Amino acid sequence: MNTELKEGINWVGYIDWTVRDFHGYKTDSGSTYNAYLIEDEKCAVIDAVKAPYAERLIDRIKARVELEKIDYVVCNHAEPDHSGGLPALMKVCTNAVLVCNAKCKSALEKHYDTSSWAWKIVDDGDSISLGKRTLSFLNTPMVHWPESMFTYVPEDKLLFSMDAFGQHFATAFRFDDEEPLDVILQEAKAYYANIVMLYGRPISQTLEKAAELEIEMIAPSHGVIWRSHLKEVFEAYKKWVVCKPTPKVIVLYATMWQATEHMAEAILEGVQECDVEARFYNVDTTHPTNIATEVLDCAAIAIGSSTLNNSLMPKMAGVLCYLGGLRPTNKQGFAFGSYGWSKRGGASEVEDRMKDMKIEITREPIRSQYVPTPELLEECREAGRKMGKYAEQFKD
Repeated sequence: MNTELKEGINWVGYIDWTVRDFHGYKTDSGSTYNAYLIEDEKCAVIDAVKAPYAERLIDRIKARVELEKIDYVVCNHAEPDHSGGLPALMKVCTNAVLVCNAKCKSALEKHYDTSSWAWKIVDDGDSISLGKRTLSFLNTPMVHWPESMFTYVPEDKLLFSMDAFGQHFATAFRFDDEEPLDVILQEAKAYYANIVMLYGRPISQTLEKAAELEIEMIAPSHGVIWRSHLKEVFEAYKKWVVCKPTPKVIVLYATMWQATEHMAEAILEGVQECDVEARFYNVDTTHPTNIATEVLDCAAIAIGSSTLNNSLMPKMAGVLCYLGGLRPTNKQGFAFGSYGWSKRGGASEVEDRMKDMKIEITREPIRSQYVPTPELLEECREAGRKMGKYAEQFKD
C-alpha cells in the first residue's frame, strides 16, 4: 500500500473495513480514520484515530520515526473519531506539543484527561515552522463543529481538510486515482449529505477561503486523498453547498394498508410522464442515509404517510426527523396520505415537517379517506406531472 503523499509526508491512519453505522449514517462501504506524519527538522502528526485503533496509529508512526522525535501533534477537530487516539498518542510522544485552536482545547479538555499535555494554541493565519516546511492554520467553524480547523502546508500545496471532502469509504488504496471516480464521488456525496448538509453556508465560506490557497492535494480525515480529481470534487461541493437542484423528483412514503402506497404510485406515474429522473422510496425498506443522499440534489419531493393514532407512521417520523436535522434547501413539494376517521394526522404532520425544513409547499395535502378513488388517484397523477414539469427546468 502506497502511503506517501509527498516526500517525507505519509498516511499513518487506520482502515475500518467493518464499521456499518456512524451515529445513524449507514456506512456500508466502511471508513478510514486518516492521520498523517510529517518528517522534517521537526516532526508532526496531523490528527489521530478512534480510540480502539490508537495502537495501530502508534505502530505506523514508530515504523518511520522514534516517538520521542515527534514535536507536534495537530488536532484539527475534537470529535472522537479523530481525537480518541490522542490520550494514548500524547502519552508515548513524550516531547510532543498538542497544537489546536482555543475552542478545540476547550472541547478536548471536556473529553479527556489533558492535565499532562503541553499545548500550543493557534488562531486563524498562524503558522509553525518545521524546517523545510510550514504548517499554516485556518479556522473553519461549523465545518462541522465550532472548533474545526484546516492545516495547510504551502511548500507542498497540501491541505489537511479535516472532515471536508471526506468519504466513509474503506479501501486498500489511499488516493483518488486508484479507485473509480464515480464511486468516490458518490461516497463523497453521501458523506456530505448525511454529515454536513446543514452547514452549507459556513462550508461555502470556507471554500471561498480555500480558493485563495494554491492546492495540489487535499488530505481529508476520512476516505481517499484527492490528488488527481480536485477540479471534480470542488465543482461537486459548489453544487452541494447550495443543494443545487437537478431534474430529479422523489416520492417518499410510509403506508399501512397500501392506500398511501397507491397514492404514491399514482404520483410517480405522473412524474414519469416527464423527462426527469424519478426516485420512489418506501421508508420501511430504505435507510435514511440513502434518502438523504438523494434529497440533497432533488428539485421536488412528495412525502406521504398514512395516519396512525392521529400522527405519522413511526418510520416516516424518524426519516423526517433525520432530514429536518440536515435541512435540505432549494426544494418544493407537497404532502399526501390516507386517513380513517380523523383528517388530522399523517398528511397534515408531514406538511408541518416539510414547512419546518423550509420546503416550498406547492399545494394543499392530497388526502384519501381509506381507499383512494379513481378521481383522487388522477389528482395524484396530475400533482406528479406538475412536479415533473417543474424539475425539467433544471436540465443542463
